[in-house]
Amino acid sequence: MLYKEEAILIRSMDYGEGHKIITLYTLRFGKVSVMARGAKKLKSRHTGAVQLFTHAEYTYYKSGKMGTLNHADIIHSNEALRTDLSKTAYASYICEMVYRLVSDDDQGSSFLFHQLAASFQQMAEEKDLQIIAHIFELKMLKYAGYEPVLTRCAVCGKESGLSFIAVHAGGAACAHCAAGSDASSFIPIDEKTRKLLQLLQTVDLRRLGNINVSPQTKQKLAVIMRGFMEDYADVQYWKSRKFLDQMEKYFLQN
Repeated sequence: MLYKEEAILIRSMDYGEGHKIITLYTLRFGKVSVMARGAKKLKSRHTGAVQLFTHAEYTYYKSGKMGTLNHADIIHSNEALRTDLSKTAYASYICEMVYRLVSDDDQGSSFLFHQLAASFQQMAEEKDLQIIAHIFELKMLKYAGYEPVLTRCAVCGKESGLSFIAVHAGGAACAHCAAGSDASSFIPIDEKTRKLLQLLQTVDLRRLGNINVSPQTKQKLAVIMRGFMEDYADVQYWKSRKFLDQMEKYFLQN
């Protein structure tokens, strides 16, 4: 059967001497794997359409688990994300989130699709890459059923005195609960940072304005979100996360 679907390319891998297998996140059907025959050849008509981050209308034939690419009309090439190392690293991380946290059986999510497209647009417009990634992490945690609880204590339900994040409990925690447990499993957090997390959790990437966050707060956010992503998504084993870590370590040293 022939399909014509709006999609964003989230994964691309070489297959054989001249082909590529691409994974698309489609608006209607979620993840779809497609064989792009001859796409590695210099004069292939599919060259532009099989680049990571490409947003296009893909026409493909599918009768089993994998489709075959026939044609693609590019909507946004997102080339700016492939020519800047930092943007490539963060955009790759976002793509891997979708690839790993969306089940092969899930139907397309219009909201998730448009958040993915918007994250790339915001990156291209020079918005803060780390903040965009944290917003998308929070979207994906919610999609996967692990949305952090930030308006009350995730341990006892208390709505005041939320001065810690307890990753193992799934959200904010009050001082009383932190005092009665292993202190090392609770991350201290001020009210301003907790409310910023709440904002990032609810913001729509399509309407993201300029968010100026201090380096100290960004460092705290990174620790908190790394904790959630490691506990609930095993992010420490992802290639894109390891590459981000190496890149950030390099920039700190230089």
